[in-house]
Amino acid sequence: MESSVLAFATDLIDEGADTFFGNLTDRAGVGGVTLASVYHEARDVFPHNPRRVIRYLEPGAAYFRPDPARWAGRRLTPLPSTAIGDRDPFAEAAEEAGRRGLKLHAWTVFCHNDRLGFRHPDVSPENAFGDRHLTELCPANPEVREYATTLVGEFARYGVDAIRAESLHFHGLRHGYHHERYFEELGPVAEALLGVCFCPHCLANAGPDAERVRTAVRDELRARLADERRAAEPVALDELADGAVAAYIDASARTVTSLAAEVAEAASAGGMRLTFMDGGGPGTGWLSGIDLPALTKVAHQIETLGYATTPEAVREKVAAFALHGVRPEEMAVILRPMASDCDGPENLAAKITVLRELGVPEVEFYNYGLMRLSSMDRIGRALA
Repeated sequence: MESSVLAFATDLIDEGADTFFGNLTDRAGVGGVTLASVYHEARDVFPHNPRRVIRYLEPGAAYFRPDPARWAGRRLTPLPSTAIGDRDPFAEAAEEAGRRGLKLHAWTVFCHNDRLGFRHPDVSPENAFGDRHLTELCPANPEVREYATTLVGEFARYGVDAIRAESLHFHGLRHGYHHERYFEELGPVAEALLGVCFCPHCLANAGPDAERVRTAVRDELRARLADERRAAEPVALDELADGAVAAYIDASARTVTSLAAEVAEAASAGGMRLTFMDGGGPGTGWLSGIDLPALTKVAHQIETLGYATTPEAVREKVAAFALHGVRPEEMAVILRPMASDCDGPENLAAKITVLRELGVPEVEFYNYGLMRLSSMDRIGRALA
């Protein structure tokens, strides 16, 4: 079984290569590192960082040095984080990983990018009222698709083994933004419909009924926003507009699958694999355009979160994917070694044993900088 730890480039910068890679090999005993290449905004607590305990990650920042020739004339370009200065953490990581015999993966957040969304609102998803969701990029937009495939091509020069593709899909209303507020209860139907994209590209992809669907969704939302009792009323989305709303949402899955296919092709051209990260699990991704059986055919691997307190729960999470056409041998699973999920190395070892028994070929651990060093030791003892 292959193993790696997810980490931020700022961990490498703050600790230095010797300490950072020493912890990965000598304490955790893993065979690889999954380094964030483009990441979303965050504020995190770093228990063992020697320079700071709290760090803010910039919205939509890149943690490598983009090749200017690749991006000439483009509006959407990766913007390096101010935290890296003149350094190229990916080049440093590639050199050190090669020296130590470790695999390097690029953990890449694609369509959740506040910086690009706010700079270029027209590439963001558009709800039924014409409001743009500026924390996201729309997977149907041609510029976004070109950005995604070009971004993947950057990592071949670093000798990256796999692209861990996070947010390579649509997002719902509550994906997360600081001081996000909902003082009235919207209800699940309104929340779902407010997250559906009606930008010109999504409308074109959905076919001749698209404008009728937009009108139906707008009318349904107005009724639910105006009336508290109506907001609480359940309704199946496939009942709205005689099924046209559900058919419209189905089209988003074709958009995401075709984008994943293009990104996978770009990865293969650079000698890399594409791992599609599905954090929600089976049955949760319809509104995001996630069609697991279809994605399994175009991506090289599906990755999910095995966050759970017991080995049995991890087994159930992986088994659920088989019901949606994803075999365990086509998966990678992320575990958390911290106290929130594990009460000791035996617990973590039992989860790893379950993954081995099921035939899962790859396990990752979240997250280097966010865990105590004792959790790194826990990984090492569990893998051993």
